[in-house]
Amino acid sequence: MQREARAFWLRAPGVGEIRDVRLPEPRDDDVVVRTLRSAVSRGTESLVFGGHVPTDQHDAMRAPFQEGDFPGPVKYGYLNVGTVEDGPPALVGRDVFCLHPHQTAYVVPASAVVVVPEGVPVRRAVLAGLVETAVNALWDAPALVGDRVAVVGAGVLGCSVARLVSRVPGTRVTLVDVDGSRAAVAAALGLDFAAPEDADGGCDLVVHTSATSAGLQRSLDLLAPEGTVLELSWYGDRTTTISLGGSFHSGRLDLRASQVGRVAPARRDRRTTSQRLALALELLRDEAFDCLLTGESPFESLPHVMPRLASGELPALCHGVTYEEVPCSA
Repeated sequence: MQREARAFWLRAPGVGEIRDVRLPEPRDDDVVVRTLRSAVSRGTESLVFGGHVPTDQHDAMRAPFQEGDFPGPVKYGYLNVGTVEDGPPALVGRDVFCLHPHQTAYVVPASAVVVVPEGVPVRRAVLAGLVETAVNALWDAPALVGDRVAVVGAGVLGCSVARLVSRVPGTRVTLVDVDGSRAAVAAALGLDFAAPEDADGGCDLVVHTSATSAGLQRSLDLLAPEGTVLELSWYGDRTTTISLGGSFHSGRLDLRASQVGRVAPARRDRRTTSQRLALALELLRDEAFDCLLTGESPFESLPHVMPRLASGELPALCHGVTYEEVPCSA
């Protein structure tokens, strides 16, 4: 029986649409997944929606199950939880996470999905792709017992990193953001909060996620001598400016990039990407992450919702997308 589904596509920068799609016939090692919920990764997806992926990064920024090419038409996204309706018996009926775009149903290799553990609700499980990025970051630059840590940028990724770091014994973690309303989020996560001008310096590690030049500069300014700034922001085609004429050289400061496309070198020989994702899902047993889920809308409304998310008119940390519970076969 031919299966059909509906998918969200970026037709052109700033213009989204819902398209009907036909699903391929599943092979023996495939699963057919009916989507229960997806989520908008606001930072990256806003840049994609606005057509801000640099030409020389078109290949590097491809999502695992992306269709089309930047700047569009393109089907993009990577936070999706659904139920397996067909496939290997051990997976049928299980809820799984997949790095798949916003689509009502899809067919992927069974190896591309990870089972959602008991105790992790579907609503929270969509955060797995972001928590996976946080895990990889802390493999790149781990916080040590007793470290003083600042996370500059209280978006969903920054908050996820800060929550994980706060579980290291003895660490003092401060979430730093220009938006004072994020103080409530910091409190829900068990973290200190400060505006950029009020944050204490002398940090052993600063993680930067604000995707602004001012945020990156402040991150460097907050470091203790020989401390590290771990850069998680992605700026797209925007120019980034910082001053390296102050304490950068005299303080022997370290500025490092982290990116989730490959397992961090410190674990690359001992962990696969699937194992990393499974770890992220296990970490989502932590109910504190629920405070990062700040709104939802139906799948069919995405063409109208995405411009509002991209412009900031609709504020959100992680914006959920809900789906009608109907079978994926016609």
